[in-house]
Amino acid sequence: MRRFENQVAVVTGSGRGLGKAFVERFAKEGAKVVVTDINEEACIVVRDEIIAAGGEAIAIACDVTNRAQVADMMKTIVETYGQIDVLVNNAGITRDASFLKMTDDQFDLVINTNMKSMFICTQEAVKYMFERKYGRVINISSLTGVAGNFGQTNYGAAKAGVIGMTKTWSKEFGKKGVTCNAIAPGFMMTEMTLSMKQEIIDNLIAQIPVGRGGDPKELAGAVAFLASGEAGFINGATLNVNGGTYCS
Repeated sequence: MRRFENQVAVVTGSGRGLGKAFVERFAKEGAKVVVTDINEEACIVVRDEIIAAGGEAIAIACDVTNRAQVADMMKTIVETYGQIDVLVNNAGITRDASFLKMTDDQFDLVINTNMKSMFICTQEAVKYMFERKYGRVINISSLTGVAGNFGQTNYGAAKAGVIGMTKTWSKEFGKKGVTCNAIAPGFMMTEMTLSMKQEIIDNLIAQIPVGRGGDPKELAGAVAFLASGEAGFINGATLNVNGGTYCS
């Protein structure tokens, strides 16, 4: 199935991990994909892999907390492909610490990277979507954003804020033909999580009713659905993809 033929999909933080799985899925389904990450080398590697597999992609290094860089990137995309159909706000970091030990710098860096960057990227992208009266914005939140987690005051605040922005944007963007939804993933088996101590992994999996961590390809399937025409009447929703760890 090539649901995204003649569409352009932009995924932030797609040089590795979940973002990489997202661009690979979009390319497989016919989209022209924009691989963007602060790590230029990682962007290029993913772009080349997609092209080698028969897809179409460009790589753009970008610091998504920098308004000028984001604006230049969106302009370049439109100059290259003529449009932006899908924006997946995925870029994010962690700087964990218990509440009394968390510093201002740790708090501010995570808020800026995980939440304010979505404000910047979306603001710079949707103006092009509004012109064509079509678009899909998908914000990657987290289980921590809906259920909380020890040592993640900054991350939880940012990811909960993402859901609040999503709900607000759904009301503002809908009349312009643009939907906005969020996905809150649980424990996913990425390169980053697989590098954790096995004891920690086992403990996390023990809390998941389905008895395993999520495959990034499964999350990519959820992203692809919300980005598709089939999901046109879904707007302002938060989809929990966590194996039953948290239900709402």
